[in-house]
Amino acid sequence: MKKFPILLILLMFTLPVHATTIYKWVDDKGVINFTDDYTKVPPAFRSKVKLEEYAQQGANAAPARRTVATAKEEIRADIYGRDKSWWKGKVRPWKEELKEASENYKKALKEYMEQAEGLGPYKFGKMSLTQYQMLSSRLEILSKEMETYQKQIAEAKSMLAKLSKEAEERGADPAWLE
Repeated sequence: MKKFPILLILLMFTLPVHATTIYKWVDDKGVINFTDDYTKVPPAFRSKVKLEEYAQQGANAAPARRTVATAKEEIRADIYGRDKSWWKGKVRPWKEELKEASENYKKALKEYMEQAEGLGPYKFGKMSLTQYQMLSSRLEILSKEMETYQKQIAEAKSMLAKLSKEAEERGADPAWLE
């Protein structure tokens, strides 16, 4: 019974402790965002979230701030918080377009060369006017296709160079673009 008043006195002098977890992330535009509800963090940025815990003891105590280190936190990002996956996503379509246009150009060039052999001096005299016109028409179509593919290749290379320069300016790792 003597322990009860002592326990009661001790309980009166203990102050409640409050803790809050804050989620922090940087969006595509470089804006720093905060929330206390993880479900409010956009799914695209959940891998970049930093947890910050704030503990406050008593009504007048200053908040004690500590940052919780997570494995996700060690993901490198550029100056706007964009990581490797963001940069790869920007580069991937242009690499695919470059590859596809290059393959299509090679196919068109191969067919053009095969068709052009039909106009050689040994075969020229053996074809009718209609055959000659059809072959000439096909060569003209293939030539226009090759021009289109060359423009696509040039555009894709230009965009990849532009993205490379942008990544360098933004502090992104050049290996992310490969």
